[in-house]
Amino acid sequence: MTDNHPTYPFAALVGQERLKKALILNAVNPRLGGVLIRGEKGTAKSTAARGLAELLPPIKVVADCPFHCDPDQPQQMCQACLKHLQQQKHLPGVERPMSVVDLPLGTTEDRLLGTIDLEKAIKTGEKHFEPGILAAAHRGILYVDEVNLLDDHLVDVLLDAAAMGLNVVEREGISFAHPARFILVGTMNPEEGELRPQLLDRFGLCVEVSGLQDPDDRMEVVQRWLAYEDDPAAFFRDWRDEQARLRQEIDLARECLPRVRHTADILGLIIRICLDQGVDGHRADIYILKVARTLAALEGRHEVTAADVQEAAELVLPHRMRRKPLSEQRLDQEKLEESIRKHQQEHHHDPPPQNDSPPPEEPPPPPPSDPPPGSGEVSFEAGSPFPVRPLDLPHDRLPKESQGRRTRARTNDRSGRYVRPAMSPAGPPDLALDATLRAAAPYQTVRDKGNLAVAITESDLRHKVREKRIGHHILFVVDASGSMGANQRMVETKGAILSLLLDAYQKREEVGLVAFRGQDAHLALPFTHSVEQAQKCLEELPTGGKTPLPQALQLAEEILQKQKARHPQDAFLLVLISDGKANISLGGGSAVEEAKELAAQLKDLKITSLVLDTEAGFLNLSCLPELAEKLGAKYYKIQELRAPEVVARVADLIKFSPA
Repeated sequence: MTDNHPTYPFAALVGQERLKKALILNAVNPRLGGVLIRGEKGTAKSTAARGLAELLPPIKVVADCPFHCDPDQPQQMCQACLKHLQQQKHLPGVERPMSVVDLPLGTTEDRLLGTIDLEKAIKTGEKHFEPGILAAAHRGILYVDEVNLLDDHLVDVLLDAAAMGLNVVEREGISFAHPARFILVGTMNPEEGELRPQLLDRFGLCVEVSGLQDPDDRMEVVQRWLAYEDDPAAFFRDWRDEQARLRQEIDLARECLPRVRHTADILGLIIRICLDQGVDGHRADIYILKVARTLAALEGRHEVTAADVQEAAELVLPHRMRRKPLSEQRLDQEKLEESIRKHQQEHHHDPPPQNDSPPPEEPPPPPPSDPPPGSGEVSFEAGSPFPVRPLDLPHDRLPKESQGRRTRARTNDRSGRYVRPAMSPAGPPDLALDATLRAAAPYQTVRDKGNLAVAITESDLRHKVREKRIGHHILFVVDASGSMGANQRMVETKGAILSLLLDAYQKREEVGLVAFRGQDAHLALPFTHSVEQAQKCLEELPTGGKTPLPQALQLAEEILQKQKARHPQDAFLLVLISDGKANISLGGGSAVEEAKELAAQLKDLKITSLVLDTEAGFLNLSCLPELAEKLGAKYYKIQELRAPEVVARVADLIKFSPA
């Protein structure tokens, strides 16, 4: 915040009560493990995180300490401050406001953790530690936007430091540790891909946010934001009293927190909830207790209640729930309430008031209904997915020594992101100047430099290890014409696509969906890493109308050309699913002949293709066998996808890339 342009006040946020509660809880108790905010774009995730700092009181720090050590807390000081305290018996302290430190997406491990100070090493020959982002965030807020897009090894390091409150750096002859206690706030849009479950579990709390649905609330959001843009200082003054009230509430809760107690009965309830919900590990039990104690402190109480436990579970458990692929990760609210009710009955507490009438049973899903007059459309549910052997995409574009995760490969051509140095090159020399200078710096005072500013020997040389993310893109081109509704073809088609999506889900492929019916084809889902979005789009896909197959192939060619131009090193797979009864042409000629010509053009893109024919029976009038030949694709009946021997052949197919 600057005097001329204050941060948008936290108190001025409209709605999003659970998000605000989670952030305030972390402000009261920084040991809650931070909060992960999941939600669509434009839902005040960043605004709330940045506004939190204004609610926190200034902190007292040791003057000129890069780690912002507290002069009154020797047990949490860095090594330099502790040494000065032992020598001088007193450390000068100054107050400064709570800071919000951003972690950019392109951050390197050296920038995050800290590294050797080159200038001091060259001048003095001594190894000095140069603090990184974790040092700057100590006793403040570390804000990570789009945390799901960070490299996994950076997220691992970040969450380890957050859990331990300590950053340990051991590299290039340096062994250094400094305190790193901060409020971790991460935001992500699930449509852009998920965090691995192991990393999700490291966040203490998680909240889902979405756009406000009440018209009055949305109007209030617009009006407040326009007022803030017109005069930020005046807007901030208007909310000063409410900000002060929230700040006082946090201060009182901090004072109350050490006096909050819990009973063995409460701990038993927490354990029962975690067991009933099937949560792995023990972090959930620990965090529920911590959050419940903080909730009690926030209300000025000295004892944890079952209501605190329930609210804490709703913040701690959702991102830790086991789930099947392509299913939503959510807390079973009814099971949570049932756990609390049973626990209270067994321990002779008065059960919470309940409705005497039994809960209404969920009605069975209605069968496909007749379309409204004139619409010609009907929606079919997806059939049950079945196991499909992993469909490995072509790797012919990757270096032979590529290793690690499927979506990342080590490169030898100086392309890709510099991730770390190595002593011996794994290909053409690619000097890592920074690492080379760090290796040589401590020895400059004893080397004969002559006229050189820095003397470097062969043992100092370090080479860059580069990695690039190799994308894998699957474009489903799905026939949604009226003929697909016959004999439950669309049910089988959706089930087959879901089965293929399971493999994409496990490997975090990028998937897109083109649907064609009626008179045209359209891009139902642009390429996305969120296969959950693909599943949702597929389930809502209606069926009806004629079969514009040429239009679908033309659109697929346009999409794949653009995608290949953006990602020339990536691998692509086209999956065409249809009954092959093309009857709508582009130029008034034969739709089948047009489709064959377009298939030949698609073949020139040199992508892997798979054609699944939904037509059943011995008399097959489909044009798809000839179309697959023109496309250079493998052809199967969709029913064959279940057969293990065919699936094995499909797996071999996907490894093949027509050069």
